[in-house]
Amino acid sequence: MKEAWTSLASIMGVFAFFQSILRAVFAPELWFAAAKLFHRLFRCFSTYCYFDITEMDGVNTNELYHAVQLYLSRSASMAASRLSLSRGLNSSAFTFGLANNDRLVDSFRGASATWEHAVTQRQSQTISWRPLPEEKRSFTLRIKKKDKPLLLPAYLDHIMETATEIRRRNQDRLLYTNSRGGSIESRGFPWESVPFKHPSTFDTLAMDPARKELIMADLNDFAQGKAFYEKTGRAWKRGYLLYGPPGTGKSSMIAAMANYLGYDIYDLELTEVHTNSELRKLLMKTTSKSIIVIEDIDCSVNLTNRSSKKPAPPCEPPSDLRPAGGTEDGGAAARTITLSGLLNFTDGLWSCCGSERIFVFTTNHIEKLDPALVRSGRMDMHMFMSYCSFQALKILMKNYLGWEDDEQSDELMRELAEVVDEAEITPADVSEILIKNRRRERREAAAELLEALKARVERRKERKRSLSEQVVEEEEQEKRALESPKESTGQLMHSCNAKEDKGAEED
Repeated sequence: MKEAWTSLASIMGVFAFFQSILRAVFAPELWFAAAKLFHRLFRCFSTYCYFDITEMDGVNTNELYHAVQLYLSRSASMAASRLSLSRGLNSSAFTFGLANNDRLVDSFRGASATWEHAVTQRQSQTISWRPLPEEKRSFTLRIKKKDKPLLLPAYLDHIMETATEIRRRNQDRLLYTNSRGGSIESRGFPWESVPFKHPSTFDTLAMDPARKELIMADLNDFAQGKAFYEKTGRAWKRGYLLYGPPGTGKSSMIAAMANYLGYDIYDLELTEVHTNSELRKLLMKTTSKSIIVIEDIDCSVNLTNRSSKKPAPPCEPPSDLRPAGGTEDGGAAARTITLSGLLNFTDGLWSCCGSERIFVFTTNHIEKLDPALVRSGRMDMHMFMSYCSFQALKILMKNYLGWEDDEQSDELMRELAEVVDEAEITPADVSEILIKNRRRERREAAAELLEALKARVERRKERKRSLSEQVVEEEEQEKRALESPKESTGQLMHSCNAKEDKGAEED
């Protein structure tokens, strides 16, 4: 063993001796050219090609670097042995990343790609108006040369799209409302936002499970239908009309849709928008993957119907004799949203200035809406938010009382099933009853709910009886009013005949 170490030391000494001689004989430029030639020969015979993705592209941030970092965080948490953790601003999730000089293997379309993360110290900087980070970070992508046409650029596009989706999923969703008067702020943005923390989901939504499955399937088809909308030449948008009595869960449905898709919500207050031009500007400032909501559209603003045409006055003064501010009606019309403007907002040319957006209108009285506003293409899916059904009642009891499925086959539940449809009670009213009794024992709270439903049924029956009696009384009054003129007419004719007979006798 000692002889082996001695031989190795001798060989290394000889190698160092010849290296010092070569360095003394040949110039450094020649050494550099030889090394460069060696690397080229190595790349020619190598079956791999390498791509470096640095964090900084000159003085600008390389967006691809951060996209790769976010993309690899999905696999790094399971495959890598040493990880770096981070949490971004307005993010609700932690991001896993590769540590220094760690390696990860990914696959795309059957081809493998090896990523390596390198972190080195940056050399001392000169004076710069924008200082660079002290560490130089980069990713190195190694793929086989035969896979290069297969992976590039499709693999990089896939990384960018996946990173955008992960970033959107991790960020807290926002609830926007238009600024007062529709004015644009100093930052050029007419919307004000707050974090959207509504807890409503389709699991907790009080609705028949079959209808919820239908709505979720429609939302999935829309979110995954980019190729379909491009192929058919349609704008990538969809409209939903939620209508029904107050308290049936229209706002909760919108929140559940936003949480299910991970979309932001733009709550458009039409009373703060003065003109069609302001409405278009608000639409232009909305982002993709968002839900644009107009609640109570039937009473939020008095829309001017397209069919109502005001006749022009017979004599109109010349333009130079009109007041500078125009007539009173003209000034009001200039600051009014018209039905045509709202239609163009939802289905006109301006509606396709973004993609993957959902329009949701809510109303308590669908019969008050113009048919052009609710036709297919504008409001594609009409959802009637009905009174609380038995299936919805079971969901509410599970949410508030923790009522399990195995307890829903007893006599109490059968009585609830018989009375809930007749009671015509909204999910909001049921929730209020359950909230008041949530600290009681579950069966006692359910019994209290049953009593409240029965009392509501009795009140409805009593109201129907009183209404029917009132209708009968009104019909009788009308009948007597119709009969009394006939009697008066008969008496008058009889008196007239008597007078004629008496006059004839006197003659």
